[in-house]
Amino acid sequence: MLDFPRWKQLWFWFIALACIAASLPSMFAVAGLNWPAALPAPKINLGLDLAGGSHLLLEANPDQVTAIRLEGKEEEVRNALAKASRPIPIGDISNKDGSLSFMVSNPADVDAAREAILPLTNGAGLSGQRDWDIKVVDTTRIVLTPTKAGIDQAISDAMSTATEVVRKRIDALGTREPTIIRQGSDRIVVQVPGLKDPSALKALLGQTAKLEFKLVDASASPAEVQSGIAPPGDEIVPFASGAGSLAVKRLGGIKGDQLTSAHQTFDQQTGEPQVAINFNQAGGEKFAKLTTENVGHPFAIILDGKVLSAPNINTAILGGSAVISGSFTVQSASQLAIALSSGALPIDLKVVEERTVGPDLGADSIHKGVIAMAVGTIAVVVFMGITYGRFGLYANAAVIINVLMILGIMAVFSTTLTLPGIAGFVLTIGAAVDANVLINERIREERHRGRKVFQAVELGYKEASRTIFDANITHIISAVLMFVFGSGPIKGFAVVLMIGIVTSVFTAVFLTRMWVALWLRKARPNDLTI
Repeated sequence: MLDFPRWKQLWFWFIALACIAASLPSMFAVAGLNWPAALPAPKINLGLDLAGGSHLLLEANPDQVTAIRLEGKEEEVRNALAKASRPIPIGDISNKDGSLSFMVSNPADVDAAREAILPLTNGAGLSGQRDWDIKVVDTTRIVLTPTKAGIDQAISDAMSTATEVVRKRIDALGTREPTIIRQGSDRIVVQVPGLKDPSALKALLGQTAKLEFKLVDASASPAEVQSGIAPPGDEIVPFASGAGSLAVKRLGGIKGDQLTSAHQTFDQQTGEPQVAINFNQAGGEKFAKLTTENVGHPFAIILDGKVLSAPNINTAILGGSAVISGSFTVQSASQLAIALSSGALPIDLKVVEERTVGPDLGADSIHKGVIAMAVGTIAVVVFMGITYGRFGLYANAAVIINVLMILGIMAVFSTTLTLPGIAGFVLTIGAAVDANVLINERIREERHRGRKVFQAVELGYKEASRTIFDANITHIISAVLMFVFGSGPIKGFAVVLMIGIVTSVFTAVFLTRMWVALWLRKARPNDLTI
C-alpha cells in the first residue's frame, strides 16, 4: 500500500498537473488577465445565472399535430390507391371531425382499398395499438381515425424534432452552451447565456420555416379568391406583403423537408437579398418534374402559410436548386436561410414566458459564491492544520489541487458552471476533507492499539479507503440520477458533484498516500503527531 515506484509517482503528478494546466485559462479570465493566444485555451462556460442572458419558454399547440397528420395522410391515401396494382377510384376525401373518410366508387373494391391503405398505419410506440384505426362504414365508406396512442406518439415525435430544430438554429447564431430541454409534453425551455437581446432569437424560434412550392390555379376567379371562396381542391393563401391572396392546388406540391442547404445571397441584377436553396436527389427530381410538366404556368413559393412570390415557370429547373426572393433585408434573409437549413419546425411554437438575466446579477452571484467557497476553504484549512499537523497540511494541499482539477476537467469538456455548480464546489471541498478525516482518524486508532508507524499508516489508508469508496459510490449514483432526471441548475450541480467526487478520491486517497509514503521512507519517524 505504501510502495510507490517512480512510474506511479510520475503518472499521478502528470494527471494532477495536466488538470491544473487546463484550469489556468479560466483562472486568467476571472482575474482579468490575457492568456497567451498561441496556447490552447479551454475555458469554463458560465451559465445563465452567472453570465446573464435570455430565458424563453416555448409552447406548442398539440391540436396542430392532428391537423398536420390529417393533411399528410390524405395525400398518402390518394397516392396509395392510385398506385395500387389496380388503381382504385374514390370520391372526395373529407377530413371533418378529426377523421378522414372517402367513398369507394365500386363497392367491390372496398376490401382492396382497405388492404392498400393498411400499410400506411404503424404501431404507436410500445402501446400495442396502431396509430390509425380503419373502419368500413355503410359498406362503401372508409373512415381513418387517429388513435389516442398514435396522437400521443405524434406529439412526442414532433416535440423531439422541434427541440433539435431549435438547437440547430441557436447553434447557427454562434452562441455557446445553450440549455434546451423539454418541459412536460408540449413545452421547450431555452436558456442562452450571454444573449442580452432576445428579439432576434424570438423571431428565429417563432418562425416555423415550413416551405412549400404549390401550383397556382390560374382558372380560379380573382373576385371569388379575394372573397375567400376557394375552388374544389384549392386553398387560398395570402401574400406575405398583404397585397391580396392566391388560390393554389392543395395537394401535389413540393415541401421544403428535402432541402440540403440554404444560404443568403444577392440578386446579381438588382442587388436585393435573397435565399438560394438546394434540394437532395429525391427533392431535385420532384422539383424538376413539377417545373417540366408546368412550363408557362405560375407556381407559388409559400413560407409559413404566406406567399413570398409566384413566378412563372419559364423553363424546366433541372439542377435541384432554386432562389427565393421577396422583400428581404440582409438580416431577414440570413434568418430565413438559418431556419431552412436547420429544418422546418413540425409544430408552431409561441413564447409564453420571457426572462432576461442581467450581467450585474450574474457578477453578484459569482462574487458571493466565490466568497462562500473562500470562507469555507479557509475554515477547513485552518481546522485541518490545527487538528492533524503534517497530515492536515497534506489534506489541505489535496483540497487545493482538487479544486484546480475540477476547474481543469470542466474546462476541457466545456462544461457550463451555474450557481448551483458553485454550491457543488463547496460540497466537494467538504467531501474531500471528510475522506482525509476518516483516514487520519483511522491512523490514530491504529496507533492507540499499539501498531507501529508504518503499520498504522498502511492499515489506516487501507481500511478507511473501503468506507470512502462505498460512500462515494452512493454519491455518484445520486449525482447520475440528478443529471439524468434533473434539468437546468440541477444538472449543473450534478456535473460538478460527479467530477468532484472522482477528483476528491484521487487527491484525498492516492495523492496524500503518495506524499505520506515518500515522507515515511525518507524521515523514518518513530512516532506520529496526528
